[in-house]
Amino acid sequence: MGHLDHAAFGWLTPVLSYVMACIGAALGLRCTVRALATTGRSRRNWLVTAASAIGTGIWTMHFVAMLGFRVSGTDIRYNVPLTILSLLVAMVVVCGGVFAVGYSRDRNRALLLGGLTTGLGVASMHYLGMAAVRLHGDIRYDPVLVGASVLIAVVAATAALWAGLNIRSPRAVTVASLVMGAAVSSMHYTGMFAVSVRVDPSGHTLPGATAMQFIFPLAVGLGSYLFITSAFVALSPTADEREASAYAQRPVESIAR
Repeated sequence: MGHLDHAAFGWLTPVLSYVMACIGAALGLRCTVRALATTGRSRRNWLVTAASAIGTGIWTMHFVAMLGFRVSGTDIRYNVPLTILSLLVAMVVVCGGVFAVGYSRDRNRALLLGGLTTGLGVASMHYLGMAAVRLHGDIRYDPVLVGASVLIAVVAATAALWAGLNIRSPRAVTVASLVMGAAVSSMHYTGMFAVSVRVDPSGHTLPGATAMQFIFPLAVGLGSYLFITSAFVALSPTADEREASAYAQRPVESIAR
């Protein structure tokens, strides 16, 4: 059995991955709040932004954490198409959950269905990402811990959608995003603790890309997207601010009437 190290760079990757999960959650919640205050095309656009932010944050969290994953006795490579597929799965399933909550008239039912679908999608993203791992040996999973990680993903997704429906103030969004980041990180590391590896030493070159060749540049790019989008959302006026601005610009005569 190969010795697994989940934090080869110390606390750097766990802390950074948690930060990315929190940023994605906070941005997704703020965009959902904006969406629910609008209608039509504007609501759709805000919901798409929310889904992309949450999905990107979850995916970036996973693979930033994977930068610190090492197995003694073997190199590690990543299958590029599967890794990209895991990102698409994360974004699509989160989009489905967010849209279900954003447009459904029966929001309690949509919350339960969306939370279940999104949670299973997040778990699928995690295990697709693990399926992309290439090493000299076999990867095995503890089914109990796998089940626990899926359950955590479903609960975290449901909590995220509930927060999007019920939380409005910036302070509450910040607290909710910290909790959601912790839940997503817990799901990831529970799934990683389910992993065991039987190493089969070999001199053959592994197929795929190294983490620094592929994962690191992609994570940096997506992380930059989150920061830039966060700045855009922070500077974009809310519905209340737009209404107040429009009222202030009305002619004095019309106000007097």
